[in-house]
Amino acid sequence: MKIVVLDGHVLNPGDLSWAEIETLADCTVYDRTPREKVAERVGNAELVLTNKTVLDRALLEQLPNLRYIGVLATGVNVVDLQAARERGIAVTNVPGYSTASVAQMVFALLLELTLQVGHHAELVRNGAWVRSPDFAFFDRPLVEIDGRILGIVGFGAIGRRVARIAEAFGIKVLVHTAHPEKYQHLPENRELRFVDLETLFRESDAVTLHCPLTPETQGLVNAERLAQMKSSAYLINTGRGPLVDEATLAAALNQGRIAGAGLDVLSKEPPPADNPLLTARNCFITPHIAWATRAARERLMAVVADNLRAFLADQPQNRVA
Repeated sequence: MKIVVLDGHVLNPGDLSWAEIETLADCTVYDRTPREKVAERVGNAELVLTNKTVLDRALLEQLPNLRYIGVLATGVNVVDLQAARERGIAVTNVPGYSTASVAQMVFALLLELTLQVGHHAELVRNGAWVRSPDFAFFDRPLVEIDGRILGIVGFGAIGRRVARIAEAFGIKVLVHTAHPEKYQHLPENRELRFVDLETLFRESDAVTLHCPLTPETQGLVNAERLAQMKSSAYLINTGRGPLVDEATLAAALNQGRIAGAGLDVLSKEPPPADNPLLTARNCFITPHIAWATRAARERLMAVVADNLRAFLADQPQNRVA
């Protein structure tokens, strides 16, 4: 039995261990694998782990011994699930491992947008406070979030965690979800308002995206949605980059039609140099790191090993195909 890890570097850049997985079978770990090397590196292996390396129908057809694909993430769009089913290849993922970390990033971005911590820290580093005639100074508006309204689009595990944190800050919460009936009656949600998308975008002081990427949600934040937002409002996206029409968002930021954006994901990663959001006004972009705290990666690694162990024991868990 052989395991091949196609792109292990981001999960484990050297601060974790593959030891538990290595006890299950002969294991080869590659930091990254270009598409043209996938078939060669997998070879006759029965078990493959992938994060962002795509395994589409054409590649699966070149891997006759493959029995199992473990996705090192929650999203499984890198695997052609229908092709995997047709070939009897089990596919698993790792749900829930990054909920706390992603929710934390939402508020890191919101607090940066409202208090401009990085900007003012850089001014101090450059000597502006030393030169100031006053004991305190600020050159951008500072916004208190207590009493403001946060709109949450999508109410899975991360959306629910964000709502709880928002309430601790004194923020009022609006929620849009495809199935509000699942949540409205629960006691812990009694302070939340479940609304349609138009109401959420119109009334919120900040909107944060936590819905899945589907054909229906691709480009969800478009010219129409941005026009519904307050000029003082912020957009936060730690979900999926294609939820946002990036050129339209950049134009709205540059024209002052919304106050700012905090993004941890883009439609193409790494982004091309001409992505308009890279130079947009008051747009804070982090390089898809919300999931990547050590605690989250440790949980991810542990579940990956558990998924493999369960599959080998003919008791598969977290199976998506």
